[in-house]
Amino acid sequence: MLADSEIVRLVRIGVEHLGVRELRLTGGEPLVRAGLADIIGAVRANHPDLPVSLTTNGLGLDKKARGLKAAGLTRINVSMDSLHPETFARLTRRPFLDRVLNGIDAARDAGLGPIKINAVLMRGINDQEAPGLLDWAVTRGYELRFIEQMPLDADHGWTRQDMITAAEIRGLLERAFILGPDPRQRDGAPAERWEVRRRNSPEEVIGTVGIIASVTEPFCADCRRTRITAEGKVRSCLFSHEETDLRDLLRSGAGDEAVAERWRAAMWAKPRAHGMDHTGLDSADYVQPDRSMSAIGG
Repeated sequence: MLADSEIVRLVRIGVEHLGVRELRLTGGEPLVRAGLADIIGAVRANHPDLPVSLTTNGLGLDKKARGLKAAGLTRINVSMDSLHPETFARLTRRPFLDRVLNGIDAARDAGLGPIKINAVLMRGINDQEAPGLLDWAVTRGYELRFIEQMPLDADHGWTRQDMITAAEIRGLLERAFILGPDPRQRDGAPAERWEVRRRNSPEEVIGTVGIIASVTEPFCADCRRTRITAEGKVRSCLFSHEETDLRDLLRSGAGDEAVAERWRAAMWAKPRAHGMDHTGLDSADYVQPDRSMSAIGG
């Protein structure tokens, strides 16, 4: 694992040498890291204007939200796939929906906004909850982001046929809402955003919803993201089979420019696309990586 100081140094190298303009801390689950607030505080001290966000499952957030805000965290994303306790427990294997909701409330009260809620729809399990999830989110001023299930599951059980596609997600939402294109520039963001209007009040925009369609509507050509794993390795793409080690350079006494050059080279070697087509058929070119989303830091 990278030490706290190594993480802070990599952020500085990314900002000063590679033009990184936003930092997101992910997992696994970042809230379990003992030095999380210290890392955020050190990053904030070095880069007062850098947006720093966190993606979490929300467990324990109720106790940590104010401290993270005080350390310099800008905003937060919470993964939550269902508002029904039984379905939530089935999907997460933990009966802790109330704790996640309490964490979201605490983040709002601490000023960690705008809050984004990440949800993955599973066919026959929570797909019919899509309109209800959106109603819950826009009513509270949160931005809901639906994410197509990606073939990065630990048991390698993903199939294209079982995945709820972006087109299906829009169809589910449009049963209760009117969706219109968000006029803001996407600017390399993974989510395509839509303005949300109620059918009984079509003139009023009540919020936005994002859909991340990595599989069926890939955005590889405009992807501007770089990812460092907990072990200090660069992954140029979530779906990549290759990683480039930076930790050995950090611990060898190499200067910042040498680290930046290896990082830069890894990104120049980024694949043109992840190997899946968007025709609805499995692509023969795509082979699922051995590491799951949680091991990568998704």
